[in-house]
Amino acid sequence: MTHIPPLRTDVLARLQALKRHPAVDAALRDLEAHAPRAMELQKSLCEIPAPTFHEETRAAEIMRLMKAFGLEDVSIDAVGNVIGRCPGRGTGPRPLLAVGAHMDTVFPEGTDVTVRREGNRYYGPGIGDNCAGLRAMLEVLRAMRAHGLATEADLLFVGTVGEEGNGDIRGSKHLFSTAPAPDGFIAVDNTDVGRILHTAIGSHRWRCTVTGPGGHSFGAFGEVPSAVHAVCLAGARIAHLKVPKEPKSSFTIGTIRGGTSVNTIAPSCSVDIDIRSYENQPILDAERAIRTAFEEAISEEHAIWGITDPEKMLRVEFEQIGNRPAGRRPDDCPVLQAARAAQSVLGIELTNYGASSTDANMPVSLGIPATCLSAGGVQKRTHTVDEYYDDINPHLGPQLILLTVLALAGSVDAGLKPLLPKRSS
Repeated sequence: MTHIPPLRTDVLARLQALKRHPAVDAALRDLEAHAPRAMELQKSLCEIPAPTFHEETRAAEIMRLMKAFGLEDVSIDAVGNVIGRCPGRGTGPRPLLAVGAHMDTVFPEGTDVTVRREGNRYYGPGIGDNCAGLRAMLEVLRAMRAHGLATEADLLFVGTVGEEGNGDIRGSKHLFSTAPAPDGFIAVDNTDVGRILHTAIGSHRWRCTVTGPGGHSFGAFGEVPSAVHAVCLAGARIAHLKVPKEPKSSFTIGTIRGGTSVNTIAPSCSVDIDIRSYENQPILDAERAIRTAFEEAISEEHAIWGITDPEKMLRVEFEQIGNRPAGRRPDDCPVLQAARAAQSVLGIELTNYGASSTDANMPVSLGIPATCLSAGGVQKRTHTVDEYYDDINPHLGPQLILLTVLALAGSVDAGLKPLLPKRSS
C-alpha cells in the first residue's frame, strides 16, 4: 500500500467526541444488535432482480423501505434513482451530503437470484455487490431515525441506477447534473471496511466498426478489401501502444465480432475497446492513438489490394459506449479525513488507501469531496453466479458510514458543525 498521509488531529478529536455521545453510542450499539435482521433485509433485496437498465422492481422496494424508516420526502427521479431527503436543522445555507448505493447488478434478466444460506454464508448473484451496500445505507438511515439523530446539513439517501458495466454510472451522473447538486458524496460499495478510495479510475469505452462492400472469398478476391483484415491490422498496431506507468493506465480490445461466413470477404467487423487511467489525459492520448491505428490500418488494407475506387473503400465509425471520468481527491479532503478518523475510533485498520471505479467517479471528477466506503462482511466471487457473502461483522460498515456522515454533516446532538463545506453557487 502507498504511504498513508497524516490524519488531522482535530478531525480525530471530532470523531472521538461523536462516538462518546450517548445518542450516537446507542445508535452504534443498535447497528450491531440489529445486524441479524439486517442480513434478512440484504437477502430479500438480493432476491429482487435488478439488471442494469431494469432496476424498477428493486427501486420500488427501496422507496418503500425509506418511507418505512421514517423519510417522508422520497421520490424516483428522471433516470430511476430513488432519493430520500432528510432536511438538516442548521440555520442559513446548509451543505448537502448524499449517501448512495447502487441498485443494479451485472446479471441479465432471467438469472436465478434465489439466495441459499449455509451457516453464516449466503450464496446468490448480487448478494454482496451491491445488496450489502444497500443494506448498509438503509441501516444508517434506520438507526438515525430510530435514535433521533439530527444533522446540521441536509442529507440525501440515494439508491442509484446504472452503476455496473454499460450503465456507465448514469444514476450518479444524473444526480450531479441536477441542481442543487450535493456538496459531498459517499458511495457505498464493496465490503472491505479497511478500504477508502482517494482516486477514481476513469474509463472510456469505444466500439470501433469497420465496414465495406464485402464479397465472395474467391470470386471477389483482390477486388474488395476485408473489414476483418483491417481490424486485425489495427489490432496489431494497438497491441504495441505504450501508456504511462504513472499515472497507471491501460487499454484492451475486449471483444471482436464480424464477418458472415468462412467463405466471405467480411463486409463488417467491430471491436469494443476499454481504456483506463487514474487521470483523464492518458485516456485521451490513447484514444487518439487508437483512432490513428484504425485509419492507418484501413489505408494499409487498401494499399495491399490496390483499392482506389471510393465505392469499394472501407469506412470506420467510432461509437463511445462508456465514459467514466477520472479524478483524485487531496489527502486533506474532508470526506477522506472524516472516514479515516471514523475508522480509527472504531478500531478498523486502513489497509487499502487506493483507487477504483464507482459511483464516486462523477463527483470526484468535478472536484467535489467524495469517496467510496464499504458495507462490512466479506464478498467473494463477485460478478459470477457463484457469488457469496460471509456474515462477518457486517455492522462495521453501517457504523463507519454513520460516524462519517455525522462528522461531515454536523451533529445537532453532539453540538458539532458540519465538516463538509457548502460549495459556492
